[in-house]
This record gives sequence, structure tokens and C-alpha cells, in this order.
Amino acid sequence: MSDTPPSIEDPMAEESVTDTEEFDSLVGIVADGVVGAAGGLVGTAMMTVVFLIAQSLGAFSLTDFAILTELVGLTGYVPEVLFGFFIFLGGGMFPWPLLFASLKAYLPGQSSDAISGAFFGAAMWTGFVLAFYTGQTGVELVLYAVLTLLAHVVYGVGLGMVFEYFASRPDSIV
Repeated sequence: MSDTPPSIEDPMAEESVTDTEEFDSLVGIVADGVVGAAGGLVGTAMMTVVFLIAQSLGAFSLTDFAILTELVGLTGYVPEVLFGFFIFLGGGMFPWPLLFASLKAYLPGQSSDAISGAFFGAAMWTGFVLAFYTGQTGVELVLYAVLTLLAHVVYGVGLGMVFEYFASRPDSIV
């Protein structure tokens, strides 16, 4: 037996079906992917600025992106640094935003995606700092650690800000 008479419609039942249909639609999934890629592009662009500052201080070299080209076995076939940076950019635009979207509910900073993104970027840094270490010592090592951490925090903030912007738009399904 139902609590509401048959002549009265239950507005909650209709609303939840609509939300589920929008969330599960192919358009909704693609839109979420575009938002993630845009956030990753913004975050990686902001991160690159910090890397350029680190390079000017001698703590990091953009030529280190050639390591990625070597890992995929294309050394000698493509411009190593440029191709390595495009691999890095692709990682920043696709798998990392997807992981952030999956984990942001569990990250500190529930009130803001930008704060959650900062923590996400700091966690990502732990792998980067080891993978791209090229023998810096002394002050260069300290600058390398601090500036690459800053770059990753900036990446996470940029990624989170884009997520937050699109989530707050009235017609967004993100």
C-alpha cells in the first residue's frame, strides 16, 4: 500500500530518475571527461610556469622530460624533450584528472575542490620527485624538492578550480 494517493505524483521519484539518466548518458560521461581534460590542461600549464622558474634557478631542467621519451622507446625517432613533454601533458590531462574525480570525496578540503586538488597534487609529487631526480645536490636539491612540490600543488589547485567552476554552473551535470 502506498503512502500517497494515486492521483498525487511523487516529485522526488521523478527527479531522481532524471538525475540518473543525465549522469549515465553518453553525453554526460563525455562532458565529465572534457571538464577533466580542461582542468588537467589548466593545471599542467600552471605547473609548467613553476617548472620554468625552477629551470631558471638551476633546480630543474625541461630536458628531463626526455626521460619519458626514453621510457616509451622512441629516443632518436622523435624530438625527445618535446615528445616527453607531450606525454607529460597527456598524463596531466587524462589519467590524473580521472583519479582526482574518483578520489576527491576522500581528500582533505571537502569545502573546496581547489583545496582537495592541492592535497592531490602534493600526493602526486612523491612519485615525481623520485622519477625526475637527476643528481641535484645541496641548494639545488632543496630548490628541486620545494619547487617541484609547489608545481604539483599549483597543478592540483588549477585542476580543482576548473572542477569547482564547472560543478557550480547551473546547467552542468558534473
